[in-house]
Amino acid sequence: MGVLNPTGYKKKKLNQNYNNSQIMQEDYSWCPSTIRNILKNDIYIGNITQGKRRVKSYKVHKVEQVPENEWITVENMHEPIIDKELFEKAQELRKVDTRVQNSGELSIWAGILKCADCGCAMHKKYCKNKSGTVYEYYICGTYRKKSNKLCTKHTLKVEELENAVLEAIKLHIDLLVDAEKLLKQINKSNTIKLANENMENIKQAKEKEVEKLSNLKRCLYEDWKNDYITKEEYLEYKQKYEQDIERIKEEMAHLDKQKGKQEEIINGNSLWIENFKSHKNITELDRDVVKELIDYIEVHESKKITIHFKFMDELNKILEYIEDENKASIFEKVKEA
Repeated sequence: MGVLNPTGYKKKKLNQNYNNSQIMQEDYSWCPSTIRNILKNDIYIGNITQGKRRVKSYKVHKVEQVPENEWITVENMHEPIIDKELFEKAQELRKVDTRVQNSGELSIWAGILKCADCGCAMHKKYCKNKSGTVYEYYICGTYRKKSNKLCTKHTLKVEELENAVLEAIKLHIDLLVDAEKLLKQINKSNTIKLANENMENIKQAKEKEVEKLSNLKRCLYEDWKNDYITKEEYLEYKQKYEQDIERIKEEMAHLDKQKGKQEEIINGNSLWIENFKSHKNITELDRDVVKELIDYIEVHESKKITIHFKFMDELNKILEYIEDENKASIFEKVKEA
C-alpha cells in the first residue's frame, strides 16, 4: 500500500537525520513481527493493557514475561480508531494456518478444511490421471503424515469442494432472505421487548442478591472480632460469599450479552445478513468470500462436507422468536444446504 515504516516516515516525511543500523539503505518495508504486534494490539479499539512484564523479585532484577491471562486490561480508556468487529476479524484471521504451498500461492481453503473424524487439517495434493490431466484434491493430514491406522483418507477433489460450497452459499442466501422478512415481523411485535424487560428484572434481582451477599461478607469480620464465630468459620463463610458473588456477576454479564444480541434484533442490526446478501450473484469463490462467510468445513469419509457458517448463532437467536410453522421451512432449507 506504500505506507512507510517508522524509519521511512522519519526520514521522508519529517526530514530527520535518522539511521537504523538494522535497516538497509532505502529499505522502508515493514517487519512481519511489527505487523503481528500491530494486529493484536487492542489499544486501537480503546483499551489499555498493562502488566505484560514484571521484575522477577526485588533481589533478582531480571524482567520476565507475564502469562496473558494475568494481564490487566481496562476497556474504553480512549477513543478507538478501529471498531471491535474489524479487530475481532483480524484476530480470527491471525489464528488461521496460512502456510503456502511450494507455488508460493495461498490456497482458498488454507486453515478452513478439517477432517470430520480426527479434526486434523486437510492437506492439499496433486494427481495426474491417465489422460495426463492434473487435478487437485485434499486428504486427511493424519492419514498422510502419521498412519493409515489412525484415520482414513477422507479424499475430496477441489473441484467438487468448490461446487458444493458455492451451491451451499447460494442456498443460504435464499435462507437469509426469508429470515430477514421474519426479522422485520419480529421487530414489529413486542416479543423481544418483553423478553428484554424480563431479563432486566432478573438482572435487578441479581444485583440485589450481590448487595445482600456483600453486606453479609462485611458483617463477618465484626462477628469474628466479637467472638461470635471462629476464625476458621470466618474464612470459610468469606470464601463462600466471594464465590457466590463472582458466580452471580458472571450470570449478570451473560444476561447483558444476551440483551445486547436481542437489542441488535430489535434495532434491525443485521449486518451479517447484508454481508451474505452482498454475494447474491456469486459465480465463483475466492479466499476473501470464504473467510468472510465460513468458520470451518469438516470433510467426511463419504465425501460429504459439513459447512460451519459464521452467522449460525445470530440465525438461531432469531429462530427463538419465530413461530413453529415458519421455523419448519427455514430448517428445511438449512438441511438442504
